[in-house]
Amino acid sequence: MRLLKSRTRPRGSRLTMMVALLVLGAAVVAVAATAHSTAKPSNSAPPTISGTAGEGSTLTAANGNWNGSQPITFAYQWQRCDSNGGSCSAISGATQQTYALAKIDDANTLRVRVIATNSSGSSSATSVPTGVVAATPQAAPTGCPTASGGAAVSATDVSSPARLQIDQFNATPAVVPGNMSSFSLRVHVGDTCGQAVSGADVLATAVPYNQVTVPAETQTGGDGWVTLQFNRLKGFPASAKQELLVLFIRARKPGESPLAGITTSRLVSIPVNLRAV
Repeated sequence: MRLLKSRTRPRGSRLTMMVALLVLGAAVVAVAATAHSTAKPSNSAPPTISGTAGEGSTLTAANGNWNGSQPITFAYQWQRCDSNGGSCSAISGATQQTYALAKIDDANTLRVRVIATNSSGSSSATSVPTGVVAATPQAAPTGCPTASGGAAVSATDVSSPARLQIDQFNATPAVVPGNMSSFSLRVHVGDTCGQAVSGADVLATAVPYNQVTVPAETQTGGDGWVTLQFNRLKGFPASAKQELLVLFIRARKPGESPLAGITTSRLVSIPVNLRAV
């Protein structure tokens, strides 16, 4: 019977294998290290915004914290959002690290999107919204008289740059019927300071003309209202399909030119239903 002898791998072969394994492991570590060192930026803490959320103030973006191979460069895009920080849209041209709040930002919030870039690519992160932007308090308007106890001010006391305003009107009947013989129009005059104005001369006429009479110029009362009465003329209706009666209304300060001073004018319309009687 033949005895089998065990075969032992030569010592040199084992040594070669160990060296090969060590080299392979070093290569894996090197590849992993290279992959880590060339990773594109990743955000570990979001951008933040400093500054006061008020019209005329300047906001400044902080980049937040980023991982990735260096160097990392940063770009910015400011966004205007609603008062809850949603419905955001990019602000055209707002791509600097700072942003000056303007009138258009009033009652909104702002966010900033920071874009980080290195040799491996780009990533972005967006800040939480600012507080709601507050409007700059407006200086008291000039040319406005002071009314006592909420009463109307006199038209003679209103001066430029304040102006008169035709701010309300209503007709009786509210819809002009086809068999209309007359109707009345109540007109309210205020000023650009938000006060009712008494003693303003008011004139109104239909457009086109000759549909109704033109009442005499009449002054507003102590509450800023005046009532004008119109009677039908042969020019009404202006067409067989007329749906609106358009009126030109003018309010002016007594004695002033109707083309200057604090004069104001407005076109208004009243519904017409020619089938109604």
